[in-house]
Amino acid sequence: MTGLLTVAKMKITFGSVVVSAGLSGILSFCSLAIAIGSEYWYIIEDNRPNYGEGSHSGLFRTHEGDKVYTFTADTKSYSDLEKHMHNMHTAIIVLLPLSLVMLVFGGICALVSSLARSSSLLLGTASYVLLSSVLTLSGVCLYISYSHQALEETERRLGPEQLANVHTSFGWSLGMAWLSFILEVLEGLLLFLASRMVVPP
Repeated sequence: MTGLLTVAKMKITFGSVVVSAGLSGILSFCSLAIAIGSEYWYIIEDNRPNYGEGSHSGLFRTHEGDKVYTFTADTKSYSDLEKHMHNMHTAIIVLLPLSLVMLVFGGICALVSSLARSSSLLLGTASYVLLSSVLTLSGVCLYISYSHQALEETERRLGPEQLANVHTSFGWSLGMAWLSFILEVLEGLLLFLASRMVVPP
C-alpha cells in the first residue's frame, strides 16, 4: 500500500517527458523506415489449381514466385482507371518518405527546443511532429484505399469465381507504418506536455 502511495505521489519530470518523446521519435522513424524498405505491405495466397504461386508487394516492387516486378512510370498505354491507380500509388510513395524526412527534422527540433527549455519552441515542434503524423496516416489510408480498388478491379476483370481460392491480406509492413503513426502522435503529445511543464524564468 505504501508503495502505491509513493508511486502516486511521484512527479513526472521535464527530463523524463522529453526523453520519452525522443525515444518515441526514434522508434517511429525506425518503424517507418522498415515499413518503406520492406516488401510485405500486401500478401496474396493463390490456391487455384495450376497456379499455386503467392505474391507479396512493397511500395516499389512485387514478388510473384521467383519473379520480381517493379513499378514503372510509363503510363502511355494505361486506361483512365489505371492512370488513376498509378497516381494514387505515386502519392503514397511521396507521402511516406516525406514523412520520414520530416521525422528527422522533427527530432532535431525536439532536441534543440528541449535543451533550450523553450515553451514556444517545444509547442511548435509538437505541432510539426503531429503534422508529420498526418502525412503518415494519409499515406497509410491511401494505400489501403489503393489496395481495395485494385482488388475490386481484379475481381471485375476475372470474376469472383476466379478469386474464390485467392486469399489477400495486408502484411506486417503496413503494421509497422501504423505503429510509426501511433508513435509520432505519442511524441507530439509528449512534446506538448513538455511545453506546458517549462517554468517561466
